[in-house]
Amino acid sequence: MSITLVSRKPFIARKLTLLVATVFCSACGGGSASSNPNPGTPTTPGTPGSTCSVTQLESDMNTQLAQLVSDTDFSFGVERDDGRRYVYQRGSSRMQTSYESASTSKLVSAVIILRLVEQGYLKLEDKPQDRIATWPITTSSPLATMNLANLLSFTSGLTEEPLCVNAGFINFESCVNTIANANASNQITPGSEFYYASTHLQVAGLMAIKARGVPSWQEVFSEFKQQTGLFKNASYDLPSLNNPRLAGGMHWTGEEYLDFLSALKKGRLLNATLMSQLLVDRTATAKLVYSPAAALGEVWHYGLGYWHECQSTSFNCAPATRISSPGAYGAYPFWDRSKSYVGILARQGELGTFTKGAALERAIRPKVEAWLACAG
Repeated sequence: MSITLVSRKPFIARKLTLLVATVFCSACGGGSASSNPNPGTPTTPGTPGSTCSVTQLESDMNTQLAQLVSDTDFSFGVERDDGRRYVYQRGSSRMQTSYESASTSKLVSAVIILRLVEQGYLKLEDKPQDRIATWPITTSSPLATMNLANLLSFTSGLTEEPLCVNAGFINFESCVNTIANANASNQITPGSEFYYASTHLQVAGLMAIKARGVPSWQEVFSEFKQQTGLFKNASYDLPSLNNPRLAGGMHWTGEEYLDFLSALKKGRLLNATLMSQLLVDRTATAKLVYSPAAALGEVWHYGLGYWHECQSTSFNCAPATRISSPGAYGAYPFWDRSKSYVGILARQGELGTFTKGAALERAIRPKVEAWLACAG
């Protein structure tokens, strides 16, 4: 099936440009590697090289990352199946530096909500009106059929994003109702169109709050932290604690996010049933109406809160081969399922520098893949 790609508006109000990371500079950084005492079970056995040196490969990665042109300092961390981590930190950036999440929070929010599905508080088939007593969209609207799976996959039909999503003084539930009213006249059949926006996760978040029977998203997030031990110092605080933007309102550290990705990969956050639901390509038959991946000249698909990447002008890749949740400031968390490793490029550049973070990771990827295969 052919996919139609239409752009209705620029990504976060700016056009992105692709960084070609082939120019070098004299900036220097430091790198290190460590072993995790609790390595996970490999999902894809590696093929260790017989003449390689892990230490030399890590030194080579340090050198290349120090030489790559970057508009801001960054940290980079990856973890392979045997638990060994490689970490590089450039300039003032550290894996313990707190950064604004931008869209990297989408995957986190989706996993938190999916855990509530696993625990029986929600179902992927639940509709907003099943959980939100004040939900204003009537049964006469095509949008009345949207469900939680549509919301988490950005195929709900909620394309109009009101200003309240970015207003800290607004009540979270009031803003969700404003989202519904702003989109009530949309004649979009849920599931038929993909539109990248913050609206979907705000509604899904309120469904989670109501289903869990707590006052706000802060209690939902606190429970997740207590149950998992993850994101101990992170917060959903943008634009405010009272009205957090679930699609882009976290503060986290690179170390915290890498721990989250590691736990997800090892099956510690979702059971097998929910993991299989997470990894489904949810836009295989949907029209891609607005996708920031267009800034790379590529067509990506979407799952539940994350991207199925494809370095092609048409989607000809296997779903869930590499999944990611990049942010507009250039941070790039990913899980490469074909090579069985996770990683994050942690940074906070200017708004609209998503492609720059992706380019940095792609530049170092060949050496990382050599490191993955090396046991020496």
